[in-house]
Amino acid sequence: MSPIALIMALVFVLIPIILSKTFNLGLGKDTVIAVVRSIIQLFAVGYILTFVFSAESLIFIILMVIVMIAAAAQNVAKKDMPFKGIAWKATVTLIFIEILTQGILLGFGIIPATAQYIIPISGMVIGNSMVLGILFLNRFTSEVKSRDDEIELILSLGGNPKQAIHTQLIQAIKASMIPTIESQKTIGLVQLPGMMSGQIIAGASPIEAVQFQLLILFLLLTTASVTSIMLGLLTYPSLFNERMQLKRLR
Repeated sequence: MSPIALIMALVFVLIPIILSKTFNLGLGKDTVIAVVRSIIQLFAVGYILTFVFSAESLIFIILMVIVMIAAAAQNVAKKDMPFKGIAWKATVTLIFIEILTQGILLGFGIIPATAQYIIPISGMVIGNSMVLGILFLNRFTSEVKSRDDEIELILSLGGNPKQAIHTQLIQAIKASMIPTIESQKTIGLVQLPGMMSGQIIAGASPIEAVQFQLLILFLLLTTASVTSIMLGLLTYPSLFNERMQLKRLR
């Protein structure tokens, strides 16, 4: 794509701005900010990745992954969550998922140990984990707030915090995993995934593009389950005080 073609594509930005102005949605400013930030951030990342790919240094690869994990954990932490220490819990979860997925990919020789494969796949895994983490925490908070009487009843009958919070935790985990599972049921029929579309546009064989896309889909299933379960196990104890009483969520 030429720079002129990219500039022409800005017409897709004008459409939502015009609609926002017409219907008084108040989203024009946010849309412009989002577009400007995306342009700056993506071009900056593009130049950085060009350097990292050419250098083929393990140190640069690790630094890129650390930056992605730090940014994702910060985004989770800045949400209004009633969980103590959510920043380090999100960081531990993201690090564990990255080690798990890359350990399997590289250990089994599924992908080459090069920046060209490790960084993009890490970005997809970490980004998906971040979104799922936020989805899980929001749903978990909602479940606890709406059913706090049940939790307190179980505690009053002699149950421990794990037993008291079990139902709410399971519901939140299931709710956060459902979008990933449901989207994969119609993949290829309703939509062509981003990675597959990008490879086809770049000239790759459709079959080769399908193979890489299936790899990502399998990774995202693991990411969905591990993120929700691990965050749940790390966060639920913070809902109770030292006397095993449920704290009131703000």
